[in-house]
Amino acid sequence: MKYLILPLLCILVSSSAFSQDKKKKSKTVKTEIVGSAEWKKDHYVIDRDSAYADPRIALKKLMGGNKRFVEGKSIKPRQNTDMIKKLENGQEPFATIVGCSDSRVPNEMIFDQGLGDLFIIRTAGQVSAAASYGSMEFAVLKLKTKLTVVLGHTECGAVAAAVERPENVPGHIVTLINEIKPAVAKCAHLPGNSVNNAVRQNVLDQVANLRDLEPILHKKYVDGEILIVGAVYDIHTGKVEFLQETLLNLPQLKKS
Repeated sequence: MKYLILPLLCILVSSSAFSQDKKKKSKTVKTEIVGSAEWKKDHYVIDRDSAYADPRIALKKLMGGNKRFVEGKSIKPRQNTDMIKKLENGQEPFATIVGCSDSRVPNEMIFDQGLGDLFIIRTAGQVSAAASYGSMEFAVLKLKTKLTVVLGHTECGAVAAAVERPENVPGHIVTLINEIKPAVAKCAHLPGNSVNNAVRQNVLDQVANLRDLEPILHKKYVDGEILIVGAVYDIHTGKVEFLQETLLNLPQLKKS
């Protein structure tokens, strides 16, 4: 009989210990309420009105959105039929993205933003000309958007073409290549991936160009009314790197 009791006691003790352990674990389960302060902190959520008013906050909002995207925490804000109705009479995007046309870089998705959040201007290699400049100026003057981000990406086809320098380029494609060639030349001596080195330099050159662009962007930038910065999206990881060179010595924000 005692041989039957001992195993039974062992089972009861083991079961009791498992039950206690389960209770302890259940007490430590973290529950978050969507929209709560804790949830917003965990998902890097930043107030949209503040982002629209302050380009530095807008920059943080984009950074937070990309972190959500990379970490699989995308909340897909402002993506419903109610928002469509709310935007019928106008828009107030908190940032302008000057980016490449590459289909692998969907701006709203990689920054986890929604309808009416981003004013987007896209061309291959994010090469800008008169129409693009006018669009940026429209965003600044009419829409009061205070942050402009020049967004390149790794393995860019337009930049690769400028690096490879093919002959007999058809149609207007040659204009894209010619615009990117100076960036390629500047970093030709650098070690590593020649295309991605040129991608980075191309963004830096484009940021410098927009900051100097007369008559609107230059004055607005120097006066501290807007910020113009650069970033590179990694098509392998989904991460956006905001280039440190474009974040240094920014003008002091002008209070409105």
